[in-house]
Amino acid sequence: MSVDALRGFDMFWIVGASSLVYALNRMSQTETTRFLASQLEHVEWEGFRFYDLIFPLFIFIVGVSLVFSLNRTLTEHGMAGAVTRVARRTVLLFVIGILYSGGLSSEWPDLRLMGVLNRIALVYGATGLLFCLFKPRTLAGITILLLAGYWALLTSVPIRDVQLTKPALAQLAVERGDAEAADLLNAVGNPSAIAGSPAWAAAERLFKNTTNRITGQFGKGHNLANHFDFRFLPGRKYDVFFDPEGLLSTFPAVATCLLGVFAGLLLRSQGVPEMRKVLLLVGLGLAGVALGWLWNLQFPVIKKIWTSSFVLVAGGYSAILLALFYLVVDLWKFKWWCQPFVWVGTNSITIYVVSHILGGFRSLAELFVGGGVRRLLNDSVATGAGDLVVSFVGLLLVFCFVRFLYRRKIFLRL
Repeated sequence: MSVDALRGFDMFWIVGASSLVYALNRMSQTETTRFLASQLEHVEWEGFRFYDLIFPLFIFIVGVSLVFSLNRTLTEHGMAGAVTRVARRTVLLFVIGILYSGGLSSEWPDLRLMGVLNRIALVYGATGLLFCLFKPRTLAGITILLLAGYWALLTSVPIRDVQLTKPALAQLAVERGDAEAADLLNAVGNPSAIAGSPAWAAAERLFKNTTNRITGQFGKGHNLANHFDFRFLPGRKYDVFFDPEGLLSTFPAVATCLLGVFAGLLLRSQGVPEMRKVLLLVGLGLAGVALGWLWNLQFPVIKKIWTSSFVLVAGGYSAILLALFYLVVDLWKFKWWCQPFVWVGTNSITIYVVSHILGGFRSLAELFVGGGVRRLLNDSVATGAGDLVVSFVGLLLVFCFVRFLYRRKIFLRL
């Protein structure tokens, strides 16, 4: 139950809890509310806030969960059945990810191939196959290889000394006397989503004409992972010339999922006392956080390229949260408070997709307490009071929906 509750707690912040905190901050700006609101925003590039934990925590939990689900499948249906299950779910989730990004409603290349659900699909597929094929000791070696190999690639492989962002490329065009390219790159829009885009062609020309090579760069648009996406990732890129769920950074994301596998193996172990499991999770989590921040001195903690130091920091915090939930929910049997999180956690993919289709449950809440009601509360009670009520009703709608699914045993989950 603790795993479902932790997954639901993770999704809770995505489907509306963050807007609740923002509304509280607008009502009463204190040091505490400002700090909480800042923690619910991603860092621009380097560093780590609470909101940067949401995605890796979910992938970590995928690893924990597949230990239980695939062990059962291996026992009941053998290797072939387990591999088939992994392949089928990987393809299904990847297709859902494509549909989530707009499906085939737009002309190619206006289609994002590497979004959040797509990454979860690829990471689940890779980790599931590795779990079926290899023993834990080999999986540990693979995890180390993924982290060290990714670090070696981004540190040692030479890249062109050019930053792949619109402002930087436009400035480079000006410096090279190409005013037309500068105008194209300064224009509004995402050239990666436009067939035969002149702005994309200008970026490619500037990129190819840069002959100076450098190594050990991790800046935004100025690193191997982003350059790799620019050259090899087709379709629409979220950040114009590269994607935060790009190709190369998928490999360390597999390591994040494998860390979850090790946590799941520990929880499933019959030979380890329950309290020792909690202490091990906390201890290893603290060690991961410490090692990750130490590695940050050379290989910065950056979510958008999923650096190896980021994997350790996020994995460490994830292990500590899992230990707390396991202790409170499964060992102390203190469960009543987390039931709404369990409803969300058992249908996390469903609620994520449905929320996107509806434009967010907050938008649905506007039908009930938006407009004049919200304005009245903002004017008569306090600034932000109406927004707080809208956010609260949006969360209430989320919980009503997932409770309905849970009671009728309707699940779409990994």
